[in-house]
Amino acid sequence: MWRSVYVPSVLMAIGEGMLVPVLPIYVAALGAPFWLVGLVLAAESLGMLAGDVPAGSLLRRVDRKVIMLLGVGIVGLAVAGLAAVEGVLPVLLLRLAAGVGSALWGLSRHAFLATSVPARQRGRAIAAFGGAQRVGFLIGPALGGAIAAAGGYDAAFLAYAAVAVAAFAIFAVFLERAPVVATPGVRHAGSLASVASVVQQHGRVLAAAGAGSLMAQAIRAGRKIVIPLFGATALGLSVEQVGWVLSLGAAFDVTLFPVAGWVMDRFGRKHAIVPSFLLQAVGMALVPLSGGFVGLALASSLIGFGNGLGSGTMMTVGADLAPEDAVGEFLGVWRLIGDGGAMGGPVVVGALADLLTLPAATLAIALVGVGAALTFAYGVPETRRPPVAL
Repeated sequence: MWRSVYVPSVLMAIGEGMLVPVLPIYVAALGAPFWLVGLVLAAESLGMLAGDVPAGSLLRRVDRKVIMLLGVGIVGLAVAGLAAVEGVLPVLLLRLAAGVGSALWGLSRHAFLATSVPARQRGRAIAAFGGAQRVGFLIGPALGGAIAAAGGYDAAFLAYAAVAVAAFAIFAVFLERAPVVATPGVRHAGSLASVASVVQQHGRVLAAAGAGSLMAQAIRAGRKIVIPLFGATALGLSVEQVGWVLSLGAAFDVTLFPVAGWVMDRFGRKHAIVPSFLLQAVGMALVPLSGGFVGLALASSLIGFGNGLGSGTMMTVGADLAPEDAVGEFLGVWRLIGDGGAMGGPVVVGALADLLTLPAATLAIALVGVGAALTFAYGVPETRRPPVAL
């Protein structure tokens, strides 16, 4: 599993991390206002919204290996295209396409983990997966910032494309074929009917847990616009310095994924989720008070610490809740809700920054993090199965 799923996931996370300090500064340099920068950053999540439910239905009919390869291939082509176009609109369209690709490979990977790992080990396995992604985010921002500083924005885009090619090759060689994720013998109607049935049968839990997931992903996505824009526009930091700030935060993020998995499996999912998003909210609220490189790095580190404590939590809760006879459809809807938050975070920050100020937008996202913590604390039942001896 580590070679067929975890390694390429690290590679793709490195590539995605490269864009975090580069893309918002690049779009702002094109003359875009904050709201448009936020929209471009949200475009990938919008593409994922469009692709989540169809991807979930495809898992019943198409080999997940094919879906993973298709998704990674689309992401690689879309990010390579960033080096060949000019203007905000083409960049926006390419990020939409990358989001569709991310939905395909991300959901097939999530379904693989949900169906391949015993429930009693699920928290640790998915937290380790979250840790693998965080390793990529540790390396990616500093690497992307350094490449952009040395060779320009296009060099960073092409570097991500090269990483996607490597991930595609590893998936192609090592991932085993597994045509479906549903329980054998269960009959279903067409894909849209299956999705509608899942929503109807599990609407109450999707509404409660989905609201928490939406807010959780919003604050996670929000930091990807808040820290680069605040560092570059309010503090005057270079793209390379912003990359280091993000990677320093990710260093704390990476260290906690084993703790997150252990806490989820031993004490329950809420014991990791609630403190995770409270800490992220506090860190986000400290960003406007940072005053310089060191202060911003400290705020980023606290956000990273909180995010690391929540490593794999949303994926684990989704896997816990997914019915055995409709894993793909349920996870498609689950990711649709979470990706709505990931899309909304940058849009809210950008719009509020133009309407009010960037610090005010940052505080608004901090309140969203508090909302996520409170929703999971009081509005969502614990999804951990009966405890096992460890």
